[in-house]
Amino acid sequence: MSTSINIGDSRVLESREVGDGKTIRRRREAPDGTRFTTYERIEKPNLAVIKKDGDRELFDRDKLAAAIKQSVGKFFSSEVEVEEIVDSVEEAVYGLAESEVFSKQIGEIVLDELAKRNQVAYVRFASVFHDFKTLDDFVALLAKRQQK
Repeated sequence: MSTSINIGDSRVLESREVGDGKTIRRRREAPDGTRFTTYERIEKPNLAVIKKDGDRELFDRDKLAAAIKQSVGKFFSSEVEVEEIVDSVEEAVYGLAESEVFSKQIGEIVLDELAKRNQVAYVRFASVFHDFKTLDDFVALLAKRQQK
């Protein structure tokens, strides 16, 4: 059973900022008494991601979150932690103030963020991102990381 609600006909019962301060959560009530929640986020300009093969696609938060979840497994205790990482990465990517970014740049930003939060997740993501083939690849990455 699917119902369609016209948000314009609803009234706002409560508004508050969500933890990141960039999203507003509104509790609403439709004329028939049905209550629901909407989330409003600042719309950002389109950002093209240039892939390894030269193709371009729009930056996609959900795709980034899925890639992080897939590569790091269950090293984070909640979805909220992954969302915080995605928020930080997205902020950094838009902070570059470019209309196009290379996927490699995004991957490096993800690595920096993971390094701050979980060393094992960092190594797992790095192994996928850098396509490690040997143990020496891991050792070289860890040596490079120690130098930072």
